[in-house]
Amino acid sequence: MKKWSLAGNRDKIISEINITPLTDVMLVLLVIFMVTTPLLIMESFKIKLPKAVTADTETGKGITISIAPGGIIYINNKTIGIEMLFDAIKTDITSRADKIVIIKADKDVLHGIVVKVLDIAKRAGAEKLSIAIEPERK
Repeated sequence: MKKWSLAGNRDKIISEINITPLTDVMLVLLVIFMVTTPLLIMESFKIKLPKAVTADTETGKGITISIAPGGIIYINNKTIGIEMLFDAIKTDITSRADKIVIIKADKDVLHGIVVKVLDIAKRAGAEKLSIAIEPERK
């Protein structure tokens, strides 16, 4: 790109990079990542809930603790170790009026891990504990 000078006959070359298109592309990429990241987090682990005929539908309330195969524990879709679970539940439950904890354990998770999580939730102040199931089709 050349710049014409009125003061002299010499051409001056502008060696600047125009960053406006680069900024536009980066902002578009940022928006795309912001929109797709929650979708990736929600699909990062699959939990196959056990099936039962008697199922109450109570969703959207309380703290959700998911236990994936292999004993990986998620609290409100964030990975957490069993040793940090008590503090995380205690912190989250004190700010809630409903002290409900919902356990979503994969059907292949060992019973002992589920019992340990239930015990930790009760000690952390949960007044109501629920185990999520998948309604059985008739």
